[in-house]
Amino acid sequence: MSYSESRYSAYFTVDTSEVLLVALYLRDCAGLRGIGRPALPPVIPAVRTVDTRRLTDPFGGSAALRVEWEAWWHGLIGRRISEAVLPVPPLFEALDGMEALKALLRAHFGAAMDWAEERCAEYALHAGARGVGSMEYLLARIIEERELELGRAARRFSLQVVELPLGVRRAWWVEPGTLLMCQELFDDERSFRSYVEPVIKMLA
Repeated sequence: MSYSESRYSAYFTVDTSEVLLVALYLRDCAGLRGIGRPALPPVIPAVRTVDTRRLTDPFGGSAALRVEWEAWWHGLIGRRISEAVLPVPPLFEALDGMEALKALLRAHFGAAMDWAEERCAEYALHAGARGVGSMEYLLARIIEERELELGRAARRFSLQVVELPLGVRRAWWVEPGTLLMCQELFDDERSFRSYVEPVIKMLA
């Protein structure tokens, strides 16, 4: 994780998230499309889809699974990502009341964790290759530019950027202070700015 405090009282965290990776693995594994707010594209590398009916039919089937996954996702991204809780076997208490989702996770926990850990390792290499603090530096530059436009200092705010291995190069704003972002987006500064500048303008 990288962290920055600028002279403008703006706080940035830039990292990936193991628990969000596990959630997205389960979503794609179950073939759930177009769910969650924001509705993120499939992860890369692609996850093999499985038939979940045997697992979830006793608990309401695919309809229940969709509702439960969306509720879990909403709870995860509605807080500081660093505070998000990864369900722990064997009871997976973090998913109590979500029995269809719990059944899916119980069956695929090992594969989901292996996949998420591989993605975290790849992210660390990717982020390290572009330089420590490089995204925070660019964010600070964008704030400077915004202050020149406004003719005043930026307001105090915090922004957490969560980079994920997604198949579409874009970012998704989640109020009050989160950007979910394809981890390849920063490699194209023009595209990166097109998503980040409107957020900085709103917050600063």
